[in-house]
Amino acid sequence: MTTAREAMSQWLDHLANERRVSPRTIEAYLGAVSPYLSFLEQHRGEALSLAAMGAVTPAEVRAYLAHRRDGERPLAARSVSQALSAIRSYHGFLDRRLATPNAALTLVKGPRVRPGAPRPVSEDNARGLIAEAAADPDRDDWEALRDEAVLTLLWGCGLRISEALSLKRADAPLGDSVRILGKGSKTRIVPVLPVVREAIDAYLAALPFALDPDEPLFRAVRGGPLSPRHVQARMQALRGRLGLSDRTTPHALRHSFATHLLGAGADLRSIQELLGHASLSTTQKYTAVDAEGLLAAYGKAHPRA
Repeated sequence: MTTAREAMSQWLDHLANERRVSPRTIEAYLGAVSPYLSFLEQHRGEALSLAAMGAVTPAEVRAYLAHRRDGERPLAARSVSQALSAIRSYHGFLDRRLATPNAALTLVKGPRVRPGAPRPVSEDNARGLIAEAAADPDRDDWEALRDEAVLTLLWGCGLRISEALSLKRADAPLGDSVRILGKGSKTRIVPVLPVVREAIDAYLAALPFALDPDEPLFRAVRGGPLSPRHVQARMQALRGRLGLSDRTTPHALRHSFATHLLGAGADLRSIQELLGHASLSTTQKYTAVDAEGLLAAYGKAHPRA
């Protein structure tokens, strides 16, 4: 008989292999649902069967969410909401694939979360980050060129880290555009600026490894595929050198791509297509960022400000 934890493993396999969810999302879902099952096991004093999952009450789910919100390591409202979303996804799988519905969970509502505006990097700071990566004396030339190419790609094409690192050797040299497989296995075409092509060409010219066409384009020191954690760590080091906020992340360069396009007059529909957003409402968050920048400039420049 399948247990709740065995069902969780099946659910994660389904997400990874059928839905093609990113490894980072899989890790986040596991981090939300595994403690949820542990909480229920402790509460009930026994291992959980599938039948037990079908009988979980809204009160038990609310108790778990309160435990995560007010426990030793309290979660913010957004993280609690994300945990509830993962739990619902898990129970949805139990219903669809393992004939174990639990309609009562629709009664559970997450905390209200105020949508935060994206945090882009200014144009000067984005240029500074890329220049700092390119001129790093502590790294081999090819590594510095690789980091420069990755950051230029994130800012110049508005890619997610996973999308940039999914490029294959056969994709380069890049043309005037590149086909990107984004979230939900949705494909989009993104224009490629000359500066992006030049950065990737310079990296490839210095790369000390021979790659097969279907191997990942960006490589780590020992020749394996470059990981998102490496890019995040490099950004952390670079922003420390430049004295930038800890909100200066690789993903912030994607935000910058959208904000700078909006500021230059690009329309929201075009930016939505370039970013691969399923909903225009997601892209509309950048209008608030652009308005904030406009008001800040007005406040500094107007003689009566």
